[in-house]
Amino acid sequence: MSDNAPVRPGISGMSLYVPALRVPLEAWCEWTGNPWEKVRNVVGRSFRVPARHENVYTMAANAVLRLIRSYDIDPRRVGFLGLGTESSTDNAAGAVIVRGMVDRALEELGLPRLARQLEVPEFKHACLGGVYALKSALRYVSCDGADKLAIVVAADVAEYERGSTGEQTQGAGAVAMLIERDPKMLAVDLRRAGSASDYRGPDFRKPFARHFHEAYAERTKRMSDFPVFSGRYSTFAYLDETVHAVEAMLERVDARAGQFYRDVRALFFHRPYHHMPIQAMSFLYVRGLARSDRHEEELRLLCEEAGVEVSAVLAETTSLPDLYARVLDGKADEDPYAATSAVAAVLRKRSNFRELLAQKMGLGSEGARDLGNLYSAALPAWIAAGFEEAVQTGKELAGSPMVMVGYGSGDAAEAIPMEPVPGWEAAARRIGFAQALEGAVDLTREQYEALHDGRAVPALLVEPRDEFAILRVGETYEQTFQDLGVEYYGYVRGAAAE
Repeated sequence: MSDNAPVRPGISGMSLYVPALRVPLEAWCEWTGNPWEKVRNVVGRSFRVPARHENVYTMAANAVLRLIRSYDIDPRRVGFLGLGTESSTDNAAGAVIVRGMVDRALEELGLPRLARQLEVPEFKHACLGGVYALKSALRYVSCDGADKLAIVVAADVAEYERGSTGEQTQGAGAVAMLIERDPKMLAVDLRRAGSASDYRGPDFRKPFARHFHEAYAERTKRMSDFPVFSGRYSTFAYLDETVHAVEAMLERVDARAGQFYRDVRALFFHRPYHHMPIQAMSFLYVRGLARSDRHEEELRLLCEEAGVEVSAVLAETTSLPDLYARVLDGKADEDPYAATSAVAAVLRKRSNFRELLAQKMGLGSEGARDLGNLYSAALPAWIAAGFEEAVQTGKELAGSPMVMVGYGSGDAAEAIPMEPVPGWEAAARRIGFAQALEGAVDLTREQYEALHDGRAVPALLVEPRDEFAILRVGETYEQTFQDLGVEYYGYVRGAAAE
């Protein structure tokens, strides 16, 4: 290969880990009095909950070990291990905790440890941490790590207070990705990616101070990580930043929105729940119509049905609302794109738009309904589901343009073009998405509420098996040695000892 040849790094493999404990949303609706049909259509079918021997680090380590074993990776070739998460429980160490677990398990399995010359960064920006870790790994294998492999793992626990509007959008899991300079599954084009960010104040936050407020998590008897959030305002932020990232990408690929959406084979968005990417796509579609002189009649008819003026939609395509300023002015609940939102709501009812969704966003969508919200792992999990579905159904994807759209509250977004490479099927066959969801243990209402609130869990025996577990937590706090709060982990092979 010539030194001047373009570098097209990307993803050569993926693996998934989710906890066994599951909450079926139909049962949850019966417990809470929520309408099942609406929850199924808007959110999904179920979400996972970590057992008490699990945390974000054990889930990440499980996904990484599965990746190494599934793709026969030589651990000595890995020069970068990046962790993307917003669920860290240690403010000093990050990916090195995952490394420690994986190293010891590899030794137990008769395999070499990860290379000593290994970078172990952690990336945090709400749900975008995994994408930022991915971008860093892609740059690593394109530059100083050209002869190395990189592994990225996105892992999170999404938990909300019982009775809150976010309770149905919980979840837990991890996705690991193998990154190479010459990918075997999916090339990722950072040169034409679009980025966007803006400060949103109280959009979705996890300030330490909340733990000292008497009203915070008052029913919960365990260390919790419930966010401080405002659903409606957060939706405005998601749509605004996602739009700006996608439109920045369109400028770099030099494409009109309408033509690009017709040509692209698949779109994968950050997916906190099933309906959110659909809402984002309808929003983008309306803005694409407004920016095109070829679709004036379609836009006019949609505006007429929505009861808004075309001029109002056109004006919103060039507006730059300061959402944080609206918070400061006490107007956080006011939609900065009211006209566009109204037209997008009408569009979502149209059969032609539903057909577009099926064609462009259907790949892997059904599988993702059983994941819940995985925060930073939600987007890569959908991609993993999509590629496993594609290889199982014999779809031809090589050379087809695709896009991943990541988002992190607070907020920031990334829109990144990607393309399956010839022979992608071999790597996709090893993902094991469906296999990772097997062996689920459905919780009863009493078990779920007790586990969630930190109380004794009735009649629930879930032992770790061929996975990492928290064995104990340090309690020493002396001048000569301290390990207070430090978790000690182990790899439990087979059934755990009674």
